[in-house]
Amino acid sequence: VLQGVYYLWDKTEPVPEIPEQDLIIFQNEIDTLKAIEIEKSKPKLYPFNPNYITDFKGYTLGMTNEEIDKLHKYRSQEKWINSAADFQKVTGVSDSLLGVISPYFKFPDWVNENVSKAKVHKPKYNRALTFSEKADLNTATALQLQAVYGIGEKLSQRIIALRNSFEGGFISDLQLQDVYGLSPEVIENLKQKFTVKTPRVVEKVNLNTASTNDLVQIQHIDYPLAKEILEYRTLHESFKDLDELLKVKGFPLQKLDIIKLYLAIN
Repeated sequence: VLQGVYYLWDKTEPVPEIPEQDLIIFQNEIDTLKAIEIEKSKPKLYPFNPNYITDFKGYTLGMTNEEIDKLHKYRSQEKWINSAADFQKVTGVSDSLLGVISPYFKFPDWVNENVSKAKVHKPKYNRALTFSEKADLNTATALQLQAVYGIGEKLSQRIIALRNSFEGGFISDLQLQDVYGLSPEVIENLKQKFTVKTPRVVEKVNLNTASTNDLVQIQHIDYPLAKEILEYRTLHESFKDLDELLKVKGFPLQKLDIIKLYLAIN
């Protein structure tokens, strides 16, 4: 079919000549369809943090092995990429490649909000502070928390909001893991200057005698999980140690240390 015209002929007759202009149009249509299919087959880019580029991710982005290795070597020194300029300086990627991939770079809120401020406040300790030298996490203000490298206004507010959700504040530094958006690296930065010095006093629950109602009062334990814990305890007669909770069906492994703050075995 060419421009709505059907070319029909008897196979015994010579093939009719197709106008050159129609052939050009037909070829252009084919080329367009091919280009569309090629574009569809290309891997789609979504926002990503360039600090966590794997070998495979770097390859799909068009980076060379040398450029990927430079990035990994830089990150192995616990250094961070905070901008497209940093990324190019570290990896040596070309301007053209940087122009293609940098619009998809996604950095944490504290980087986007105030990179220069964060760099100014990056701690440089010659030695680790002692317990007595650290500030109390249960009395720290938002402004004091923002002096820590990696913590901006939003994260400081989230830390205080979580602390205030408990009557008496935090029990342990471990509860920082529950602050949304607070990465392990930033938690370590925070713990260099702050720690829980006046922990909230809690009466630990005996895991081997606790009821369902006792268990659901504990952070990260809901009714379905409490039921699984009691079923496991009944089946095995008792828990021998708190780490045995990891064997309970549906237990949140990453929250074990926090849950253990509220439990004991007597």
